[in-house]
Amino acid sequence: MSTLRSIILLASALLYVSPLASARPNFLFAIADDQSYPYASAYGTSGVNTPAFDRMAEQGVLFHNAFAPAPQCSPCRAAILTGRNIWQIEEAGTHGSHFPKKFPVFTRTLEGAGYHVGWTGKAWSPGNYLDNGWKRNPVGTEYSSKKLKPPAKGMSDIDYAANFEDFIEKREDDQPFFFWYGCKEPHRVYEYGSGEKAGKQLEEAAVPAFLPAQEELIKNDVLDYSLEIDWFDTHLGRILAKLEAIGELDNTVVVITADNGMPFPYAKANLQEFGTHVPLVVSGNAFFPGGRISKSPVSLIDLAPTFLELANVDPFPGITGKSLMPFLKRMAPHRPYVLTGRERHSHARPENFGYPARAIRTEDYLYVWNIKPERWPAGNPTPEGMDEAHITGSFSRDFKSMGVGFPDIDPSPSKTFIYKNEDTYPDLFHLAFGRRPEEQLYDISNDPGCLNNLARNPDYESIRAELSEELLSQLKAQGDPRVHGKGDIFESYPRFGGMRYYPGFKKRGEYNPAFQQKK
Repeated sequence: MSTLRSIILLASALLYVSPLASARPNFLFAIADDQSYPYASAYGTSGVNTPAFDRMAEQGVLFHNAFAPAPQCSPCRAAILTGRNIWQIEEAGTHGSHFPKKFPVFTRTLEGAGYHVGWTGKAWSPGNYLDNGWKRNPVGTEYSSKKLKPPAKGMSDIDYAANFEDFIEKREDDQPFFFWYGCKEPHRVYEYGSGEKAGKQLEEAAVPAFLPAQEELIKNDVLDYSLEIDWFDTHLGRILAKLEAIGELDNTVVVITADNGMPFPYAKANLQEFGTHVPLVVSGNAFFPGGRISKSPVSLIDLAPTFLELANVDPFPGITGKSLMPFLKRMAPHRPYVLTGRERHSHARPENFGYPARAIRTEDYLYVWNIKPERWPAGNPTPEGMDEAHITGSFSRDFKSMGVGFPDIDPSPSKTFIYKNEDTYPDLFHLAFGRRPEEQLYDISNDPGCLNNLARNPDYESIRAELSEELLSQLKAQGDPRVHGKGDIFESYPRFGGMRYYPGFKKRGEYNPAFQQKK
């Protein structure tokens, strides 16, 4: 962005006053399931077609450095709702566990302030909220009864846009609303070849650097993923059309993002770039000027205080996120960096252990601290001496669906291909499946695929040291048990999803007593 244009936009923002600015806005929060940055056509990525996202990007603020607080769905969604990082929300910071009711969420706060609140598709999930005292999903009331026939196998049959219409019909006259459009796409599984069948071209597939771009199977897998992003956008377009038809679009703040990165090896469930870097558009011309692009780092935990400030509702205690409103209204500086983290993803190691890691991401660099580098980041290989013939019941289903071990990576053609072609692509195999050093540092401007670890490069020592020190300082200030000598508590938290045939503790839905601590 030119200096002159920046000055003009800043002057416009300072003078900006809308006739609707004093009204309480409606909110449309559209969140895809497993969509990495830069997979939207507004970012210039080929193979995807997202006209609704692009329209809101043109009218609003398009963020190039937005990050999910965790690279998995339920911890990220809990962090969004609470405005806190995953190490601050106990069980809710672990995938598929409990959501303690003691942590307030912005959706219920808006509801208490008179907002009509509802959701369709996927809200906070997976996990158990009923045993924690919630009578409804922490997001609010579900509207998912309307169905349709999707264009490809593996897609949900929920008619998201029709359910939004149902939600609108239930609100009182002139009642402000918050609607959570939780698309279940582009989560796997995909119908292989569905992207090409829909008219996408193999040469258009935007294959990231950590996948073998010349392989037709990989290109097809990426196109099938892209088709499901298009489906998310199709329903978004229908919802926006409904808002226009009822005269509410101008008074609605639209936020479009995703809960974590793409379900491919070295992406989802990793703190590397394609695991946490997500699309983000915030549009609301009645409340702040649009037509802008931002490279300032933003965390999705910043959304909770932003929604509350826009609604003129006091924030609840404990929010770590920082409201975007000073930036949106006045282009004030936002953050110099964001923090991300992960704990257990699936049952993928003996004793139901997770893979704890924390990271700090500036505009230019990503530093990752792998707290237990002796563990396998993608989950353990199939247990030694164990093959499908030895595995029975639900465990057989788990391993057959994977085809290989390392179950923290979603089963996919890409995963199986890289696993079976280690000799051809040894470096990509190691990125996907291998153990990692305690520290990793990446120059994102030159290496967005996180292929070259600079942590031991003496030319980058000052950057590594500075980011490591700042990360640890912030984790201590935010009470992360991993830096206060109580990190094993994360190993105690229950998992309510399937359990696999690994040695040690594997009781579904129960705390591991070996690691429980007094609260």
